[in-house]
Amino acid sequence: VVTGGLGGVMAAASRGAAEAGGTTLGLLPGDDRAEANPYLTVSIPTGLGEMRNALLVRTCEALIAVGGSWGTLSEIALAVRTGVPVISIGGWPLPAAGVLAVTSAGDAVEAIHDLLWRRDPTAGWTG
Repeated sequence: VVTGGLGGVMAAASRGAAEAGGTTLGLLPGDDRAEANPYLTVSIPTGLGEMRNALLVRTCEALIAVGGSWGTLSEIALAVRTGVPVISIGGWPLPAAGVLAVTSAGDAVEAIHDLLWRRDPTAGWTG
């Protein structure tokens, strides 16, 4: 799982992935590694602020967008622009191609599974 590495939803996603035995990568907006949430396997202080959103999008195979901040909107726009599928939970109501709205984290995980399985049926989903 790749996140922005801070608290809130980013920490919750990192925690869930870490507790399931996954690897977690945090691309921090600032220069201080101490800002990282405690569930990261690797934290990278980019010093790029919101510009790190482009790194987040280009790193992922699918994007789960939670909530409606401007940073989230920029990630959604970059993902749609670059062909990265987006699953949106309770945020921007975007009727755009490539954006699937769901209502729960469980639905988002199921949608990610379906997307990745369609891309590579040999991927061996273990979640």
